[in-house]
Amino acid sequence: MRDAVVVEAVRTPIGKGKPNGALAHVHPVELLAHTLRTLVERSGVDPELIDDVIGGTVDQVGEQAMNTTRYAVLSAGFPESVPATTVDRQCGSSQQAVHFAAQGVLSGAYDLVVACGVESMSRVPMWSNVPPGADPFGPGVAERYPEGLVPQGISAELIAAKWSIGREQMDAFAVSSHRKAAAAWEAGLFDAEVAPLEGVTRDECVRPDSSTEVLAGLRPAYHDPGFAERFPQIEWNVTAGNASPINDGASAVLITSSETAARLGLRPLARLHSFAVTGSDPLLMLTGVIPATEKVLRRASLTLDDIDLFEVNEAFSSVVLAWQQETGAALDRVNVHGGAIALGHPLGASGTRLTTTLVHAMRERGARYALQTMCEAGGLANAMVLERV
Repeated sequence: MRDAVVVEAVRTPIGKGKPNGALAHVHPVELLAHTLRTLVERSGVDPELIDDVIGGTVDQVGEQAMNTTRYAVLSAGFPESVPATTVDRQCGSSQQAVHFAAQGVLSGAYDLVVACGVESMSRVPMWSNVPPGADPFGPGVAERYPEGLVPQGISAELIAAKWSIGREQMDAFAVSSHRKAAAAWEAGLFDAEVAPLEGVTRDECVRPDSSTEVLAGLRPAYHDPGFAERFPQIEWNVTAGNASPINDGASAVLITSSETAARLGLRPLARLHSFAVTGSDPLLMLTGVIPATEKVLRRASLTLDDIDLFEVNEAFSSVVLAWQQETGAALDRVNVHGGAIALGHPLGASGTRLTTTLVHAMRERGARYALQTMCEAGGLANAMVLERV
C-alpha cells in the first residue's frame, strides 16, 4: 500500500509585512522561487522528476496573480515541463496544498510533488483582491445571514467572549509564543528549516523581551461602535500584541512515497498519516479547528493522548485558547517552537510553514505523532496527523 512522506521542508525567514520590512523589496514570485530552489538543493533531487508543484496564495491579485506558483517554478530554474497550480483556502491554502499533494501520492497520481505557499503582505496587502465597493459574498449569503458577517478580528473577540478568555490570558499566551520562538532560535532549532535570503537570516517579528506588562498597554485593535452595539458581550481584548502580525514569507515541502524515497536515496522526515477539512459557523469563523481536530483524530483512529506535538496556527490567542479548552490538549505540547504571533503569519505560506516547523520539531524531540490544524476565513479548517518514520 502506498504512503506519503515529507522528505524535505524549508522556509524563508519571515519579514514584517510593511514597506520597511526585511523582505518587502523581494517580489513574491522570487520569495517562493527561493524556497523551491533551496528545496531541491537540500534534497538533491532532479527537479525534472517533480510531477507537480501545488502552491497556496490568498490575495491572488497584482504581483500575486496569474498563477504565482507557475512563475516561481520557472524563476527557480525548474524545467518548463514541471507544472504548477495555485490554490486558495484562505489561511490554510498551503496546508491544503499539502493535503492535495499527499493525496496525489497516495492515489498514485504523483511520485514526487511539492506543496508550498507564499504571501507578500507588504507588496500585496490583505483584501487588495476586493476593490472598494465590491461584494465578494453575493445576495444569497446576505439573505442567509441578514445581520451580516463580520471581519476576523470581531470573530476573535466573539470567541474570547464565548469561551470567557480574558485579556491577561491572551497576552500571557502571546508572550509565551515569543519566548518559545526566541529560545528555538538561540538553540539553533530553526537552522535546518530556514533558507536565508539576501542577508535576512531570522524572523523579524520575534520579540524576546515581550512581557505581559508591555502588552497590557496596547489598545484594542478592532473596536467598532456598530459591532459593540450588536455584540454587547465583547470586551474588546484583542490587540496587535495577542494576534498574529502581517508578514512576508514563503515555504515549501517535498512529498513522495517511501518506495520512491528509498529509490532516490531520500530520508523521510515524517509520514502524512491522515487528513480532514471541515466547515463551521462563518460568523465565529475561526472555530473550525475544534471539529477538524476531532475529525482527523477519528480518521486516524487516534486519541488526543496519542499526539506528542501540535501546531495550531496562532491567528489570534483566543483561537488557540478556545481550541485548548474544547480539546483538553496540554499547552506545553502546542507550538513548541513558538507560533504565528511571534514568527509571523504570511497567509498563503503559513500552512507549509507550520508543516516545516512541525516535521523538524518531531525529529528533534522524537515525537511519534503530531497534529497540525489551521483556522481559515469563511468558517473553514484543515487538520492533518503526521507520524514519525
